[in-house]
Amino acid sequence: MNRTLLPIRLVFVFVCAAAGYLVCLTVPDWDNYRGLATFIGAGLGLLLVLVDVMLKGFSLRGLSAITFGLAVGTIISHLVSVSPLLKEGDPQVIFLVRLGLFLASTYLCTVIALRGKDEFNLVIPYVRFVPHEVDVPLVVVDTSALIDGRIAKICEAGFIPGALIIPRFVLSELQAVADSPDAMRRARGRRGLDTLNALRQIKRLDLRIHESEAKRGEIDAKLVFLATSMKAKLLTVDENLSKLADFHGVIGLHPADLARALQPTYAVGETLEVDLVKPGKDEGQAVGYLPDGSLVVVNEAARMVGQRVRVEIVGVAPSGNGRIIFARILNDH
Repeated sequence: MNRTLLPIRLVFVFVCAAAGYLVCLTVPDWDNYRGLATFIGAGLGLLLVLVDVMLKGFSLRGLSAITFGLAVGTIISHLVSVSPLLKEGDPQVIFLVRLGLFLASTYLCTVIALRGKDEFNLVIPYVRFVPHEVDVPLVVVDTSALIDGRIAKICEAGFIPGALIIPRFVLSELQAVADSPDAMRRARGRRGLDTLNALRQIKRLDLRIHESEAKRGEIDAKLVFLATSMKAKLLTVDENLSKLADFHGVIGLHPADLARALQPTYAVGETLEVDLVKPGKDEGQAVGYLPDGSLVVVNEAARMVGQRVRVEIVGVAPSGNGRIIFARILNDH
């Protein structure tokens, strides 16, 4: 039990017991029942504390949904009760019909509100709800982006200007992957948890946990729905999810797109330095790599493998993994 709540609960039970005792003092005929009244008061207090413990994990969003459902149900039952349909008839029958309408409408509206609690937003200044009147860009993160790990470096570099939103069901899915009996899936899940811890260590990052639930088969659709309702972008490395988000008009962010955008441009005639790491496919060629991963093929340089040389670009060609730069050794080598 929470150490902060324990003394509060004990004081509440004591106050309830004292209230039962004080009630007997105000009614002279109950003087002989002070012990029983104190016991009943303490029992009622313990019952309320038990209800409090059973409601552990019930979020403010759920409470607001229940309140909304009860209010709508009460309004509906009242409108039906004051309609001409129930103006004439047996008063006892009319009372029972009104009572049934009230119970049925409030129950149905409450259940519907709880099922769709993520489909309406209340204007409450609380961090777990969609912020209103605050112009902060929002980015929803899925499980694949956390497992990928590059998001931590991107956020640390400051390329995420707004708030990072991680739904609760994404954390649950990540935990399930980390607890998987399959060794490979378990390693991927733990890498995602390490990424999450790295995000928490970034002080200037606005990281928020969105209290939202989703079944296993509904995760992608729920992510797109959240991004749409919150007017947020969706950060993912899942190609299928990216296509689904694009179909619904949600802006998708992919770390690979950022990497391609940050690649420097090279033109024929420019010079650069490259470390030659191995011979090329053709005779006399040597191969090296630039810091951005671009492959550099240098002609007539096989004898210089293992050295750092200055070369001149003679051609650039795209490839499946990026691009290939063709170059030749400068005269000073």
